[in-house]
Amino acid sequence: MRNVALLIETSGSYGRGLLQGVQRYVDEHGSWAISFELRGLDSRPPGWLKRWRGDGILTRTGSREQAKAIARLNVPAVELRTNRYLPKRHFVGIDNVSLGRQVARHFLDRGFRHFGVYRYDIEDYFIVRSDSFINAIQDENFRVDSINAPDQIDDSRVWTQHQAQLVDWLKKLPKPIGLMACNDQMGYWLLNACRQAEILVPEEVAIVGADNDETLCSLSSPPLSSIPHDAKKIGYTAAWLLDQLMEGKPTTADSILIPPLPIVTRRSSDVLAIEDSQLAMAIQLIRRSACLGHSVNDVLKAVPISRSRLERKMRECLGRSPHEEMMRVRLEQATHLLRSTELTLDQIASRSGFSTAQYFCTVFQKMIGSTPITYRKSRLRT
Repeated sequence: MRNVALLIETSGSYGRGLLQGVQRYVDEHGSWAISFELRGLDSRPPGWLKRWRGDGILTRTGSREQAKAIARLNVPAVELRTNRYLPKRHFVGIDNVSLGRQVARHFLDRGFRHFGVYRYDIEDYFIVRSDSFINAIQDENFRVDSINAPDQIDDSRVWTQHQAQLVDWLKKLPKPIGLMACNDQMGYWLLNACRQAEILVPEEVAIVGADNDETLCSLSSPPLSSIPHDAKKIGYTAAWLLDQLMEGKPTTADSILIPPLPIVTRRSSDVLAIEDSQLAMAIQLIRRSACLGHSVNDVLKAVPISRSRLERKMRECLGRSPHEEMMRVRLEQATHLLRSTELTLDQIASRSGFSTAQYFCTVFQKMIGSTPITYRKSRLRT
């Protein structure tokens, strides 16, 4: 039996999700003797670590003190937070490039033409999130405004000054605008600044955060849209990688990055930034009814717009035809169900708006590049 130490915080939903993924791996692949205690990200290394004699460590390292304590043990370790403190250790974590791109697509699909990002360049992963968002927007030939949070943001005087700068920045931005915050705390600050500036959210400023902290997002006013991480899969993958290292088996990569889950859309970004009211109504109806099996003809019966005008305007606004948008929405629902449920293909096809499972499989293969079964298996394996 391997003796494994878990230095992962229990104070946040992300850390608890990692631990659930580790537990699933242990349940499926044999028992570990686990050394563990309740802790926060900034907690000091536990006292028992000095005397501990084990085989491997899974860690979320938040200080140089903890990094030194781990290095002294000279056992395999997998880092789940950042390579900042343990640069030579194996790493499993969030694909922050995909995260930034997904937020960009969220705003682009809602017709925004003005964009901004609330940066916090204190950590590499925040920088990657911001840069990938900016690059994705610039690839569509739009510009991005930005503002940086100060490093000493915990200082009350610095925060008071920065809050005033944030309000001033928001007032000067072109509107409507889609803003990405590098984490949910910063999204919360943006919402508060909008309230002080008397700016309407999401009508004038739409905001998406990152990490999907349920408590923070729900307490925000309005509730904050956010992009969640696949913490359980990250934890599971890290446990698998540590097992390989403890067995002395070769590994294919020093870093494994797991893409985020789809954005949880709440009130802060649930809007279409489209001035044409008929077009906005048609797009909204397509997105609401696609998975109910409705067709473009059903939409045209409900919205006073011609098919040719709808086709032309949607291509100008979203770069897709009405039918392509319906297929995108249906496939987004189908991939979510394949990842998160054990529903049969017939059930998934029905709940995603496809007339038959055979038609669903044909469209999925053409658009995604694999069969639904292969896709599901690839999302379950490490």
